Amino acid sequence: MKRFTVYLRLSILLFTVFSCNFSAQQYKIIDGFALGTTYHIIYRDVQERDFQPAIDSVLAVFCKSLSIYDSTSIIAKVNRNEPIEVDDFFEKVFNRSYEIYEASDGAFDISAAPLFDAWGFGFKHKEKITPQIIDSLKKIIGMDKIWLEGRRAVKTDPRVSLSMNAVAKGYASDVVAMWLEDRGIADYLVEIGGEIRCVGKNKQGKPWAVAIDRPEDGNMIPGENVQAVVQLTNRSMATSGNYRKYYVEDGRKYAHTINPKTCYPVTHSLLSATVFAADCMTADAYATVLMVLGVDEAKQLLNEHSELDAYLIYEEDGAMKSWCTPAVQKMLRE
Repeated sequence: MKRFTVYLRLSILLFTVFSCNFSAQQYKIIDGFALGTTYHIIYRDVQERDFQPAIDSVLAVFCKSLSIYDSTSIIAKVNRNEPIEVDDFFEKVFNRSYEIYEASDGAFDISAAPLFDAWGFGFKHKEKITPQIIDSLKKIIGMDKIWLEGRRAVKTDPRVSLSMNAVAKGYASDVVAMWLEDRGIADYLVEIGGEIRCVGKNKQGKPWAVAIDRPEDGNMIPGENVQAVVQLTNRSMATSGNYRKYYVEDGRKYAHTINPKTCYPVTHSLLSATVFAADCMTADAYATVLMVLGVDEAKQLLNEHSELDAYLIYEEDGAMKSWCTPAVQKMLRE
């Protein structure tokens, strides 16, 4: 059995995708780079077409809209307050982000970009955090401080800036998935930066099997230490976790998940959250939401959103434990 490893950025939980004989006739594997991370796509095509050049073109256009790693992108220009009209990609992600911002009572907030810079997880040098700096940051955090008027972004303060990293990769997976479906592809798995959307079956006629890494500090190798494996089809999956991207200062661990409402990194016991949803943009965003909320509030939110399922890994009394919704329990592979 061959193992196809999905390489992810350090800011999220790792997956490994297991299947067999993907090099067989009609199944094709392509991979590359986009949005500051890698992508891996497996699809079955009876015409054996090579979609990589076209998909690379689609993702290049996508990056020109939403990638904060491209200084010429639309989002970069919005952050610099340059006159620019947003495109369909930007508008779609912005509007969905606002919906989840409201549904999560501000736990998901794409205007929290200045927080990641201040805490040392962005592009700028870490600041020495003081109560005064936190008070200043709170004045420019919140999606009530930026909105769209037609195709232009309007801000209450020019310092307001956006990062769509917690949702853009999920939406990119959706965009590629829909592109494949438009070309008649009925069996595929799309993964971009760890965010997965899959439909149909693998070569064995079975659901795609996707593994979730055990979220232990120092577990940096994809697939080396697996917590669980789920059987996945016609569903999207995304994970957020705190065990790879963090730093220790004065004996205290600071994780990259930051609560936009308090402007401080979270300190609760939730180590990783994997969310399953119909579309990958929603799964991506809500994985971040659950990591901000912590175990108890995450369970409460899941009870209120029947369209979501989740697998949570947390620490209790010095031991690592897991919890999942009933639908995920049925997806687990023993």
